[in-house]
Amino acid sequence: MDLNHIFSATRFGKELSSDFRTAYQRDFDRIIFSSAFRRLQNKTQVFPLPGSVFVHNRLTHSLEVSSVGRSLGNLVGEFIVQKFKDKLKEESIQFYRYDLYNVVSSACLCHDIGNPAFGHSGEDAIADYFKRNENSLKNRFTEKEWNDFINFEGNANAVRILTQVQNGKYEGSIGLTFATLASIAKYPCESSATDKTILQQKKFGFFQSEKENFKKITTRTGMICETESPLVYRRHPFVWLVEAADDICYNIIDLEDSHRLGIISHKECATLLLELISALDKNGKDSLKDRQHLIKDKNEKISFLRAKTISLLISKTVEAYQNNFDEILNGSLNKSLMKLIDDSRGALKVLKEIEAFSVENIYNHYSVVEIENAGYNVMYELLSHFVEPVLKTDRTQAESKAVKLMPAQFLYEEASDYQKVLGVLDFVSGMTDNYATELYKRIKGIEIGMRR
Repeated sequence: MDLNHIFSATRFGKELSSDFRTAYQRDFDRIIFSSAFRRLQNKTQVFPLPGSVFVHNRLTHSLEVSSVGRSLGNLVGEFIVQKFKDKLKEESIQFYRYDLYNVVSSACLCHDIGNPAFGHSGEDAIADYFKRNENSLKNRFTEKEWNDFINFEGNANAVRILTQVQNGKYEGSIGLTFATLASIAKYPCESSATDKTILQQKKFGFFQSEKENFKKITTRTGMICETESPLVYRRHPFVWLVEAADDICYNIIDLEDSHRLGIISHKECATLLLELISALDKNGKDSLKDRQHLIKDKNEKISFLRAKTISLLISKTVEAYQNNFDEILNGSLNKSLMKLIDDSRGALKVLKEIEAFSVENIYNHYSVVEIENAGYNVMYELLSHFVEPVLKTDRTQAESKAVKLMPAQFLYEEASDYQKVLGVLDFVSGMTDNYATELYKRIKGIEIGMRR
């Protein structure tokens, strides 16, 4: 891939105006002010309804990933300018030095924007609804359309949210640059191409409805096409930074949240973080001794260790990016950057220990499993209430009432069955945890009465 041609300020839709901000700075602002981003405030990250104890939701997680992504983009941009200055056009030098970090931080902001309510259990509920109703539904769709439904994926849904035009909405959706859109494509393939053994094909990155839009993104950002049928591209070089920022944050911050909730002890949490700091920097633990003794509050101590850990991981991730840059540029790398960091002091072993600890003690904690079960049932029942009615032209009175609950921008009455169902998925997957739960209670008769 040519470093001069892997970024583009082109957008879907028309550019309304230009101002003192660059196109890539406007991306960041547009995401921040979008309703899809604001809804992440009420979507579970890991821990549900924590009460008075602050833990992360999807919005705060996305903001922190964006902060880490900005640092990665800044450091990598400077690396590219220094190493390839003789090959870069002046426009490219300006981009890598002053705008790559805007692209990466913007992509990080919206990397979870396609996740439905209740996270992965919400995704599972959507996929399982179609699998369990195959006999009555499958013959309405092409094989590729059906694959989209039975493998429903938040990453593909993000591309839809950020590019599709809903009824009555502005052309181009949020109107992001192709550079930012390319940077969120962790899995640049269609659903029929998924392959668990290949990193970039473990999941899929676009629905059939956005296939042509995705092709436009890849053309303008120089992405390499692997195969035409099924359609598979190699990852864009900026994707690795977005993925790394996410990996850094959830590996470390979920541990901090579990400490605040009392799920793991202060000693267990501090020990794991100090082990990782020592594995990343031989002088790391010693350099922290004086500062640690000054901090008396246990939560503040863990926050301090978390900050130091993330700082070291950013540095090591940039090193890994630089060391593997040729493979990243030609799209042949098949390992995440977090698995390629310097392991001379056993950092990967400690990261695996943290992951194993998190799976056993955090992700399988009773409160987490409980909300996953509840969320699955809520999402499944909502789909049961809306999918079949929207597909019918001769509806019963009850089915007509069900359709009336859907806002007009999600109804595609004259479209194909595929588009009609996607409208339901747009509606249901866009719900916050609280709204989905409230609507579920009302349509099931658990809670009855006028809404304020």
